[in-house]
Amino acid sequence: MNETYTAVAGFAQTWGLLYFVILFAIVVAYALWPKNRKSFDDAAQIPLRED
Repeated sequence: MNETYTAVAGFAQTWGLLYFVILFAIVVAYALWPKNRKSFDDAAQIPLRED
């Protein structure tokens, strides 16, 4: 059983890290994509608007 746990833990660490790195890269690319700039600039100004 210990060998199975070690194998599963190694798999999860390796592929989990890869999964989160790819997910992070996708989120950063989405946030920095030029097409999305206007919507993010508008959202950033919401707290400064007066009702």
